[in-house]
Amino acid sequence: MSDAKIPGPRANPLGEAARGRGARANASGRYELYRHEAFDDGWADESQPDAPLRTTLTPETARRILTRNDSPDIGFDLSINAYRGCEHGCIYCYARPSHAYMGLSPGLDFESRLFFKPDAPRLLRRELSNPRYRCVRIHVGANTDPYQPVEREQKITRQILEVLEAFNQPFSIITKSALIVRDLDILSRMAQRRLCSAFISLTTLDPALTRAMEPRAATPRRRLDAIRALSKAGVPVGVGFAPVIPGLNDHEMEAVLEAAAEAGASTAMYVVLRLPLEIHELFEQWLHTARPERARRVMSLVRQMRSGKAYQARFGERMRGEGPVAELIASRFRMAVKRHGLTRPRHDLDTTQFRVPEQMRPQLDLFA
Repeated sequence: MSDAKIPGPRANPLGEAARGRGARANASGRYELYRHEAFDDGWADESQPDAPLRTTLTPETARRILTRNDSPDIGFDLSINAYRGCEHGCIYCYARPSHAYMGLSPGLDFESRLFFKPDAPRLLRRELSNPRYRCVRIHVGANTDPYQPVEREQKITRQILEVLEAFNQPFSIITKSALIVRDLDILSRMAQRRLCSAFISLTTLDPALTRAMEPRAATPRRRLDAIRALSKAGVPVGVGFAPVIPGLNDHEMEAVLEAAAEAGASTAMYVVLRLPLEIHELFEQWLHTARPERARRVMSLVRQMRSGKAYQARFGERMRGEGPVAELIASRFRMAVKRHGLTRPRHDLDTTQFRVPEQMRPQLDLFA
C-alpha cells in the first residue's frame, strides 16, 4: 500500500463541496491497494463554486438481517441495521470504519454514499419464524441511525417495527433524530405491553456545536421534544450522553441529564469518545479545523483515558476509559443520574409474549 502524500494539503481540500458534512477528507479505505486523497495544487479556479456533495442511495442484497453480538461490554445479543453509512455525518461515529469493507472511505463516503436493505422486513419475518429462534431483546440501530434522513422516504425502519409488533418481539431502539415520533403509534402500543424501550442520543445542548459535530442530525431542542413526546405516549425513554469528549462537551453532562429528565427521560447511559482505526485521523482533522483552540487539550485528555494512546480497544475499558479523567466522568455521571432520578432499569421488557403470527405458521414447514 502506498501512503505517500503530497505535502501541504489544505485542512479541507474538498472545500465548499463538503459544506454541511462532518468529515474534512475522503481518504481511501484501509483495504485499498492505493491511497487517494484530495489536495489543493493551487490550480483551482476559485471563481467557480464547487459542486455540492450529493447523497447517493444504493440497495444492498442481504442474506440475513439479524446480527449477533458476542462483545461482553455491549448489552444486547441481536441487532438490526437497515442502513450502511449515515447521513447525519457525526464526526466521532464509531461505525465509520465499516465503510472500508465496501471499498469506500470512512470519511465523506460514509455520510454520502449510503446503502439500504429493501428486503429487511421479509428477512426479519423469516428469521423470527425459524423454529430455532429463541426470543431475546433485539436492538434497532446499533451501527447506524435507523431514523437518518433517508428513512423519511424509504420507511424501512417503520416496516421493521411493524414486523416486530406482529411477532410481539421486544426491542430497544436508539436515535438522534426527531423522526422517531412518526412511529409513536407502534411504539406506544408495544410499550403498553412492555415490548419496547427507546433512547435518544443527546451529545450537547449547544446548537453551534451540534451543527459542527453532527451536521445533519436533529437540533438539541428537537431531540428533547422527541423525549417529551415519547414519554407522554408512555414509551420508556432514556438519554444517551454519548460520546463524552473531555475538554469539548464533558462540562455539559449535568445540564444534558437535567434537561432530559425534565423532558421525561427515566434512565441514562454514557460512553466516552472512541477513536478506532480511521476515526482517529478524521476526528483530529475535524478538531483542528472546527475547534482549533481546544484541539491540543482535548486530545491530551483523550490519551489520559487511553493509556497514553488515542484509543484502547480492551473490553471493559473501551466504553469507559481508565485513569483519573475517566473516573471523574463516571463519578459525575453517577451523581447526576441519582440527583435527577434517572434510575429506572434501561430495558424492562417481556420476552414471554413472543409468538409467530398465524399467517406465518404454514411457512414453518419450510424449515422441517
